[in-house]
Amino acid sequence: MSEQSRGTGRIRGTGSRRRKPTRRHRAKVIAAWTVAGVVVVGGAGLGYAYMALDGNLSSIDIDAKLGTDRPDDVDDGSQDILVLGSDSRSGDNGKYGQDEGAARSDTAMVVHVDKGHKSASVVSIPRDTLIERPACESDTTGDRVPAEHRAMFNTAYEVGGPACAVKTVESMSGIRMDHYLEVDFTGFKKLIDELGGVEITTKTAIDDSKSHLDLQPGTHTLNGEESLGLVRTRKSVGDGSDLGRIQLQQAFIKALMDQTKSVGVFSSPKKLYGLADAATKAVTTDSGLGSVKKLTGFANGLKGLGADNVHMVTLPVEYDPADPNRVLPQEKAGRQVWAALRNDRPIPASATEKSAGDKGDADKVVE
Repeated sequence: MSEQSRGTGRIRGTGSRRRKPTRRHRAKVIAAWTVAGVVVVGGAGLGYAYMALDGNLSSIDIDAKLGTDRPDDVDDGSQDILVLGSDSRSGDNGKYGQDEGAARSDTAMVVHVDKGHKSASVVSIPRDTLIERPACESDTTGDRVPAEHRAMFNTAYEVGGPACAVKTVESMSGIRMDHYLEVDFTGFKKLIDELGGVEITTKTAIDDSKSHLDLQPGTHTLNGEESLGLVRTRKSVGDGSDLGRIQLQQAFIKALMDQTKSVGVFSSPKKLYGLADAATKAVTTDSGLGSVKKLTGFANGLKGLGADNVHMVTLPVEYDPADPNRVLPQEKAGRQVWAALRNDRPIPASATEKSAGDKGDADKVVE
């Protein structure tokens, strides 16, 4: 199957659209950001929850599936985590629509936590980025899936599942992923509501018929449904593309992180349990995080991180001259981004200044 037949949605804000974005896709997007924020900021509180929460977690042994043909495991205290949002329709997710073939990963973030656990860098990978996808093993049939030239990034999950997605990111970056987190978007609204909503300040009015969000300029406390609408919003950001939407999502996750620290997560057992219950039901992890005890130990090392300590960028890309609905990695700039993470250094501003993904203008919409 070609990348054209697999892809959905558009990159640019002009021209014809191949397929209308679905509600289930947008719901999944917010779930990825929501759970990432909860785990990175509020997850340390899981240690006080009942061990019965272990039954909520699902895990995958990524190491066993990938074997030894991977980048070196650098044991310097830093952490690299691949966070994916998939569009599977299994279980309760069926209410968001029917599967259109295999599930895909339309949201992907590489989270790098520095060796001192004092700061973090997040690199969002646009789903329509055309990449060299390595050969993988299908997680459903066990068959070998051949490598593909100019494959859309999100097809790695589609053809091979989580292990293939991890292998693809490792191939692109040269960085070994220490952990894997996949989000079930059906739990995202409960997470937001358990937190008591997320406060967002809009600089301009948002009236988006596609996301059904209508906000006047000012400060708003968004519940789960409204938060979904915010991260579905595309027309009110930049050129109306998915690249602009990524920036809006990045603004939302920072607000979420601030909110998590301010709502008494660590002082209210009832709130803590509700949040922990929702979060553990919403994620699939690698086996290294596949219990409340393991997830707690991991999150305890991250609880000092706040929004001011997290630098979020989009992988440097440019529009594909052969297809305006796709983007290509900017090779030199991309190497700068990945080298910064490998060497545990901040991502230089120069790496993204000429990227199409750096022009979403979300800062003109929300604070």
